[in-house]
Amino acid sequence: MSTLHLQVVGPERMLVDEQVSEVQIPALDGYVGVLPGHAAMLSALKAGGVLTYVAAGQTKKLAVYGGFAEVLATSARILADGAEFGTEINKEKAQARLATAAKAADHITPDTDQQAAQDELLKAQAAVEAAA
Repeated sequence: MSTLHLQVVGPERMLVDEQVSEVQIPALDGYVGVLPGHAAMLSALKAGGVLTYVAAGQTKKLAVYGGFAEVLATSARILADGAEFGTEINKEKAQARLATAAKAADHITPDTDQQAAQDELLKAQAAVEAAA
């Protein structure tokens, strides 16, 4: 089976550095499925999305909080503004964060930074989804 080299780097550490058979990247305009031999591309990442990949037959998820992706035929590199494995996320805290972010997004005032509120909602949704 053909594979590609996936690297996911966050601000504090390298999260993933392994051979994978496929990866789903949360690009700015939607999810991009990447298989070995994919055409080269660069993309910004959503403020909050779930990166899913398959390595050694196991599916793994990471919540990714913005950044950039570089895809080549034999590799994919994700430079994330923030990221964490779904297995490292406390589900209850993630759900509480989502409730708080949803409430804040519903109560936008002229003094509120709408983009920041929307980004926080996307990040909270990604954390809940990755933790599931």
